[in-house]
Formats: sequence, structure tokens, C-alpha cells
Amino acid sequence: MAELAAEAGITVRTVRFYRERGLIPPPRREGRIAWYDEHHLARLRTIAALLERGHTLNGIAELADAFEKGRDVGELLGLGAPTEEQPVRLTPEELADHFAGEVTPENLVAALDLGYLGTDGDELVHISRRLLDASSTLVRKGVPLAAVLEAGQRVREHADALAELFVTVLRDHVPATAATDIDDLRPVAKAVVEAELSMALDRRLKQP
Repeated sequence: MAELAAEAGITVRTVRFYRERGLIPPPRREGRIAWYDEHHLARLRTIAALLERGHTLNGIAELADAFEKGRDVGELLGLGAPTEEQPVRLTPEELADHFAGEVTPENLVAALDLGYLGTDGDELVHISRRLLDASSTLVRKGVPLAAVLEAGQRVREHADALAELFVTVLRDHVPATAATDIDDLRPVAKAVVEAELSMALDRRLKQP
């Protein structure tokens, strides 16, 4: 514990306090010897970084609990990585920097449930660089992260319906179409959706 405290730049008393509060996991024990590893050091550095960003110890404990219950990124990705989206690895403090003041346990749980975030050891993995950038832009413009995540859930439902419609049309009218051929027509589906969304925004913005 003394070696861990020295590496983290804090006191042994503070390490003991964090352990008693459940902020760091118990050490591995061999007889009377307690062994701490890089996972414990990473957690202590995360706690320090989140405290600097204004989080309370209670809030950090709740975030850690949500983090521990998150789905592993391998489970989230299923059979493989997204074909076009670029996953982004984030430490908890980097996530806090993206959404200053908005990384609450409730929002973290919502993002994990939605599948925007998965866990990989001491890191979080956002499923899409484009969605991460869009979400953080909306938050910087003043939209609460909770509202962004709620809208994301609704967009996901509509996107699933549009994808089902596109694939069904091709399979119904081009029976011999293979999955690889459908994937080749992905740009066509995206072009239709982008054009329709653009015109829908024009119509909506012109309304009084």
C-alpha cells in the first residue's frame, strides 16, 4: 500500500480511505502480503483527475459502479468492429473532458445501455467517432447530455426501421441479391436518407 501511495502521489491514509469507500478494488493477497497492480494505480489516477474536474467522491463511487456494470466492448461489437465507424478509446477523465459537468452516473448508464459506450479494462470505448463528436458538439451548444442520449435512442429506432426497409425492398425485388451486394449499395441508402433528412430540415426550419 505504501508503494502504491507513493506511485500515485497520495498518502497511505488516503489509499486506505478509498479502499474502505469501495473506490478501488481489494488487493490480491498472498498470506499477509497485499499486492496492488497497475489497475489500482490507474483507478487512483482517475479519481484524482475526476476530483480536479469537480466530481465528488460520492459521484466518483457511483460512476465507478456504473463503469463496472458496463458491457465489455467485445460483447458490444458482437461479431466484429463496425464496418464504417471508428471506435474511440477513452479514459474516464477523457470522457469527462468531452462532456464537462455532464458525466453523471445516470448519463453513463444511459450511454452504456444505448450501446454508445463499452468497457475494456480501465478504459471506455465509444462505438463511433462521429457520434462522439456530434454528441459533444451538441453538449457544448447547450443541449443537456441526457437530452442528447434520449434523442439518440429515438434516432436509433428510426435508423433501424430505415435499414430494415432498405434491405427488405432489395430482398423482395431482387431475390438473388446477396448480403455482399446489399452492402455494396450502402452508399445509395445513405444518400437517400441524407437527402430526405436535408429536405425535412428545410421544411421544419421554414415553419413559424
